Amino acid sequence: MRTHVRAMALHAPALPRTIHTSRAISAPATVVSVRHRIAFAVALLAASIGAHAQSAQSVDTASTPATDNAATANATAVQLKATVVTASRTEQMLTDTLAATSVITREDIERSQAQDLPTLLRGQAGVEIVQNGGFGTSASVFMRGAASNASLVLIDGVPVNAATTGTTNIAQIPVSQIDRIEIVRGNVSALYGSQAVGGVIQIFTRKGHDGPPRAYAEVGYGTNNTTQANAGIAGSFDDGKTRFSLDVSRFHTNGISAQDPRFAPKVNPNRNGDDNTSVSATLSRKVGDTWEVGARLFQSDGSSSYDNAYGKPSDLNDTDARVRQISGYAKGNVTDKWKTRVTVTQGDDYSYNYLNGNGNGNFHTSSNQIDWANEYAFMPDQKLIAGYTRLEQTVESNTNYDRNNRHLDSGYVGYEGWFGKHQIQANVRRDVYSDFGGANSYWLGYGYQLTNRWKVMANASDGFRAPTFNELFYPGYGNRNLQPERSISKELAVQFNGGERLGLVKLTGFQTHYTNLIQSLTVYPYTAANVAKARVEGLELTYAGRPFFGVDLRASFTRQNPTDLDADKQLARRARQFGSVGLSKTFDKFTVGGDMFYSGERYDTGGQHLGAYTLLNLQARYDIDKSWYVSAHLDNVFNKQYQTVYGYNTLGRAIYVSLGWKQF
Repeated sequence: MRTHVRAMALHAPALPRTIHTSRAISAPATVVSVRHRIAFAVALLAASIGAHAQSAQSVDTASTPATDNAATANATAVQLKATVVTASRTEQMLTDTLAATSVITREDIERSQAQDLPTLLRGQAGVEIVQNGGFGTSASVFMRGAASNASLVLIDGVPVNAATTGTTNIAQIPVSQIDRIEIVRGNVSALYGSQAVGGVIQIFTRKGHDGPPRAYAEVGYGTNNTTQANAGIAGSFDDGKTRFSLDVSRFHTNGISAQDPRFAPKVNPNRNGDDNTSVSATLSRKVGDTWEVGARLFQSDGSSSYDNAYGKPSDLNDTDARVRQISGYAKGNVTDKWKTRVTVTQGDDYSYNYLNGNGNGNFHTSSNQIDWANEYAFMPDQKLIAGYTRLEQTVESNTNYDRNNRHLDSGYVGYEGWFGKHQIQANVRRDVYSDFGGANSYWLGYGYQLTNRWKVMANASDGFRAPTFNELFYPGYGNRNLQPERSISKELAVQFNGGERLGLVKLTGFQTHYTNLIQSLTVYPYTAANVAKARVEGLELTYAGRPFFGVDLRASFTRQNPTDLDADKQLARRARQFGSVGLSKTFDKFTVGGDMFYSGERYDTGGQHLGAYTLLNLQARYDIDKSWYVSAHLDNVFNKQYQTVYGYNTLGRAIYVSLGWKQF
């Protein structure tokens, strides 16, 4: 990174250096290309036919854990037997969650060979990714039609959304250091507070494990002079009482020109590259029989260039960015029924922007958080949770904010229990902000196990999104009188768990009403105000299984209607339908696979039409021996030209090759 006095939180560097507050509205969608629909429908139909063809021979593993190594070695078995914590803040099987939940395992990450986090998240159920160019450029997440600042991103349980914009710099979080990702779709403000209206993406970094230390490394090269390397070591010593991990990664690409000069004649047509150096480390120690103390470090330093449509064709615009978290924790059993955990975290999210080598603005969010979480299992299959969080945020910038700090006190309680075939989850939360007041939220869910394979679920919730620093205090735009955005959500779902061969299928209907949405006034003084309403309703289908010939199959499809109720228009940058299909198959030492991504047409903030697109990626891996492997992936096989932001380019056909080693 460049040397400078201070670097601050990333503030959409790919956009002009002004606050953009126009309504995210666009013209109504037109009919989606029949060719795209047919392609996606054929893929889903093939999966369905394969599943039914195998049904007569299937072994029911829905309620019986597999015990043989062959069953647990494949990606589907790992998925179906995964445990998650994000859906209820307690550990539970993925198949038991009442909230719509997905997990991306380390096996999935390695199979996909994704170069960055936006690519990895693309195609996940309910998740849309919008990016202002290629690798390293500003990227936004839209979950179930919610705004990009209404979905919460956590790293090891700690929020990383910037206080200024409410968004997260996901393009600078390397996938090499991720152990798994849990995605909860839909409003869970009662569990996580503000910004969890659209859902939660929780990233778990790699950590130590039982057994002797084992090292690993990988290097790769590809299109646009893209190079990547990472190395790490993880394990334990002192009979497993002390665990540790260390991972270091490096990424570089010459990139592509972020903006198309045909749409923005004043942009510099040069390539916009990206450099990233990241490190993560963990250290933990068992104390006695049930207690553990530990510490974590995550830091990502990125340097990237971007285009400015309002500059000069000769301008060079660059950004240095950092995402960093340092935390310490202690957890253990107070009694045989009461578990507790205390975590203290210090975090930074900042950027320093340059124009032709000179400083051109900086933003920095500094966060200090203490979290106390408790779980009390007062009866078999009956749990209570309770916790308290204190968060202090400070914003420093060359922009003179009317106020640069806030603190938040949050308390929550919850219940989770089974009564025979009946499952109940209930959560309530109170958040009190120092700068505008308090907000309450709740979540109530119910599930009924019809058979050992079929289950029906329903939930209702109330949530909120707190105003950001920009919305409250940005000079000339902020409004101290803002109230939280509010939402009311309802879901109804049916789940079929056919075990490894038939797979896990879930169909969910959802509806969310938004009120008090914060928009810029269209008349003087053009400040932020609670003036808008919206509604998002739709259906979501997910599948994971091995329906035929030992092929691991993942599929998802979302049909939604994201509507600005005031203007009766489709919300900007959200498609009415999108989905993905992924397949992989292992032949002895070879593993081959592919992913297809589809997105329907959308409209940008100015009403510009963004066409539907379908992408195909292919992957292959060969295990030379137990330690060495070589892999390759071809992205955007048909070199599809498409846009997720009007006027911004996306990556064309690209190939990448990697060589890896792991210690046994």
